[in-house]
Amino acid sequence: MQETLSELDHIRLNFSPESLHLINIALAFIMFGVALEIKTAHFKKLVQDPKSAIIGFGSQFLVLPFLTFVLVVVFRKILSPSMALGMILVAACPGGNISNFISSIARGNVALSVSLTAIATIGAVVLTPLNFALWGKMAISVYAHSGTETLVRPLEIDAFQMFKTVFIILGLPLLVGIFFNNKFPLLAGRIVRPIKRLSIIVFSAIVVIALAKNFDHFLKAIEFIFFIVLIHNAVALASGYGLGAVFKRPLKDRRALAIETGIQNSGLALVLIFNPKIFPPEMELGGMAIIAAWWGIWHIVSGIILAGVWTRFNFGLRKNETAQL
Repeated sequence: MQETLSELDHIRLNFSPESLHLINIALAFIMFGVALEIKTAHFKKLVQDPKSAIIGFGSQFLVLPFLTFVLVVVFRKILSPSMALGMILVAACPGGNISNFISSIARGNVALSVSLTAIATIGAVVLTPLNFALWGKMAISVYAHSGTETLVRPLEIDAFQMFKTVFIILGLPLLVGIFFNNKFPLLAGRIVRPIKRLSIIVFSAIVVIALAKNFDHFLKAIEFIFFIVLIHNAVALASGYGLGAVFKRPLKDRRALAIETGIQNSGLALVLIFNPKIFPPEMELGGMAIIAAWWGIWHIVSGIILAGVWTRFNFGLRKNETAQL
């Protein structure tokens, strides 16, 4: 088992600089599309009733990274250090770009979902590097594998590079999109749906092509990562929903909180993993990259399934709550 896991870390994925540039552009385009739905009124609502947003922000950047650290410690016998760090990096990223769409088909609070996407993306500029450095270093100390400390050291030395990457890919398009939406609201309303659909199609195509180029590696790894990612994603979804329930938030808010916590921006994780200024090419990050890539596929599947179950069976609803939806 351990020898096989070690082999995953040694995998050199076929991922060209051109592919990385395409994913960078696709992510920036996606975030611009997300921002076209963000209005200043969303932030005013958060100021007036911030409880659900605070819970969601804490769920994403405090609870999920901590629970992920617990998971990688519990499963240290069946995870390589690189796979563990892949899970922590995904957990440190903000919500994924399709969370707003899935919240809408799940009959969740879409305004809350969009607002959380905005504030989480802005917060990620600082909190993604911070969470990865903190929990990654702690995880490596638990695994205590010789030489694996180098997997987190570059982040500590050059955290500014990660900050700059996250800001350029997420923060800048978000700010431009919000400005465009508030300056030209009618035009933004016309183009937002086509842009979001196109950006998701483009990004999905890039991920599929990247997987196709590494299909042999993927087949070798899937038996080890399938259930790990499934469990990790289930914990993320449950933690968001559970926190909403603990704090007695409305059902629509709990659904949005679950989806915002369980749909992670794994595309950003891949961009960071393959950025040679953050993680030098000589590092053995095969397991880390495969975890992030499979997360990018699985969270879409799980989110759509969960939304389908909620809408089909009215799961979690009492009779007097049906009118909310």
